[in-house]
Amino acid sequence: MNKIVVLDGYTLNPGDLSWRGLELLGEVTVYDRTSAEDITARIGEASIVLTNKTPISRATMDACPSLRYIGVLATGYNVVDTAAAKERGILVTNIPSYGTDTVAQYTFALLLELCHQVGNHSTSVHAGGWEQCADFCYWLTPQKELAGKTMGIIGFGRIGKAVARIALAFGMKVLVYSRSFQKSELEVEGAELEELLQSSDIITLHCPLTEENQDLIDAESISKMKDGVLLLNTARGPLINEKALADALKSGKVGGAAVDVASREPICTENPLLTASNCIITPHMAWASLEARTRLMDIAVENLAAFLKGRPVNLV
Repeated sequence: MNKIVVLDGYTLNPGDLSWRGLELLGEVTVYDRTSAEDITARIGEASIVLTNKTPISRATMDACPSLRYIGVLATGYNVVDTAAAKERGILVTNIPSYGTDTVAQYTFALLLELCHQVGNHSTSVHAGGWEQCADFCYWLTPQKELAGKTMGIIGFGRIGKAVARIALAFGMKVLVYSRSFQKSELEVEGAELEELLQSSDIITLHCPLTEENQDLIDAESISKMKDGVLLLNTARGPLINEKALADALKSGKVGGAAVDVASREPICTENPLLTASNCIITPHMAWASLEARTRLMDIAVENLAAFLKGRPVNLV
């Protein structure tokens, strides 16, 4: 039987899904997490390995000569040395499109929390704030309406398009910056990056991380933004220079930020956003709805089944 090793299965399946689909394709060993020093030993003689964030390096491939297939349990595949895999004839697949609707929905969960801070108000009411109020209502923070605002979307792939649809439903104007932007059926406008930075009330990142766009949002780009702009990131942490954003939040240049990703994950104690004002940080969970994870699992099984039949799909 095919020997299949899952190096870090817990984030995909903390217990509410089943590995049965993989088990029908071979002998499966699932590890919740794998430390760097255990990667080679755990892969061993396996020909198939599945990984989410556990890196598969050139050295690991050299030490595991039986390896023929690496299935990345995510869309991003930078954890795999794909050049080394290609040299060795190891096929690498990823999981496209599984989280489009979930991440778009979560983007607006972050935005609406910035606009209304529902959680803080609920906490205040439970603490007796409403009971003690002299009026029939109160609010602790300025309340913001989205209709008529301009949303700037950086990156216009599947998630960027899904975010645009929701923004349009809220009555927002949508500007898009993407190197591959083409006229869409959606009522959005293409814009150069500088125009988008200058014109947007809300800026949301939905582009992949590359060497060219690391620190895309830095002190210089922030200086071009509107005063009080809201900034969202559900893409990749290193797209933002976190020190520059923390400084801009402190000064009020950026009115609020909400990020689901950090430059280093798990987030480290010295990350300046942890002590920045009006900054919401969530632990890289925008992708994690049960529905999205179910799709991810199904596609992972389909990818491996196609490989075993000699007709691989979703190759990177």
